[in-house]
Amino acid sequence: MVLRYLTAGESHGPALVGILEGMPAGVPVDRARIERQLERRRLGHGRSPRMSFEEDRLEILGGVVHGRTLGSPIAIVIHNSEWPKWTEVMSPEPVADPEALTQTGRGEPLTRPRPGHADLAGMQKYGFDEARPVLERASARETATRVGLACFAQFLLAELGITVISHVVRIGEIAVPEDAPLPGPGDLERIDTDPVRCLDAGASAQMVERIDRAKGEGDTLGGVVEVVVHGLPPGLGSHVHWDRKLDSRLAAALMSVQSVKGVEVGEGFRTAEVPGSKAHDEIVRGEGLGYERVTGRAGGIEGGMSTGETLRVRAAMKPISSIPRPLRTVDVRSGEPAEAIHQRSDACAVPRGGVVAEGVVALAIADALLEKTGGDSLDEVRRNLDAYVAGLRPAWLGRS
Repeated sequence: MVLRYLTAGESHGPALVGILEGMPAGVPVDRARIERQLERRRLGHGRSPRMSFEEDRLEILGGVVHGRTLGSPIAIVIHNSEWPKWTEVMSPEPVADPEALTQTGRGEPLTRPRPGHADLAGMQKYGFDEARPVLERASARETATRVGLACFAQFLLAELGITVISHVVRIGEIAVPEDAPLPGPGDLERIDTDPVRCLDAGASAQMVERIDRAKGEGDTLGGVVEVVVHGLPPGLGSHVHWDRKLDSRLAAALMSVQSVKGVEVGEGFRTAEVPGSKAHDEIVRGEGLGYERVTGRAGGIEGGMSTGETLRVRAAMKPISSIPRPLRTVDVRSGEPAEAIHQRSDACAVPRGGVVAEGVVALAIADALLEKTGGDSLDEVRRNLDAYVAGLRPAWLGRS
């Protein structure tokens, strides 16, 4: 791994912290764009009230000077504007009177774990008698840090002509048509102005209606987001080891996102239903590097390596597990049947989940690209990439 990152912090703690190591020197950094990306993470119809009043105040503490990366680790902090309400309940210092915490209205022990959440398994694993220490870290609030760190990967990729864009293709049972066109880099603004970040206007209207109905029923909805990468060269990733395959790295990155339960590359599940003659992308002579795929069923990856075609990967998100109409559970304190705790949550988090998916895909792609090109500075990475791509040109290209 060339590009690696760590995040720290709890949902209601004072701040989230992120460190990104391996970014080359000289990459232009646009702070305003990072802040816009953090705002994009809060987009979408069906969001909880928390998304509207909780602000993300960004600080860049290391690795960037005068708008360019230094090649050293990048450190960011995202401050939690709600922290003053949680200073006692989430204090890192020992509490003299734990019972007094309940008087804050936020310190009551959470002893009724939610089905589908990390609550119960985390309590069992780490020996807690309530869910607060688990849900604080398991919360999707953590993804704000990853979106922030991913901006640096996106800055690097943009310098090399590579763009990463996401859109929603399904919410509940409502899906975009199978023949819907893929989004291009110029479609980002249009996607973000749609209430569910869907390119298809008809499907979008039905999705909004479906979310409203679920909310009225005290329920939640999941869905599917698609991430599309344009401008990749062939040969990122490798067939030689399981952990160097580009598709396995992308799958791991997406599965690490809260609520994601499935990943599909290209038409992965559909190709399992058809014969080989209709599952693979035939190769023909073309412009550019000399080869083209007639179709895009493989999603731009073959044998664990990018093909140079448009890359497509989808992530299936389950419905949020904090449901207004609570499911059955057991109170771990009494052992009696109970209703699960209910924390503030979205009726549907899929629209903003696409922004997170964009981020983790960008980090994985940037890592694979730096593994291929090497380079301690942006100029060196660019020279190495240009030389590699130039060497791909077949000898017969241009012959009659």
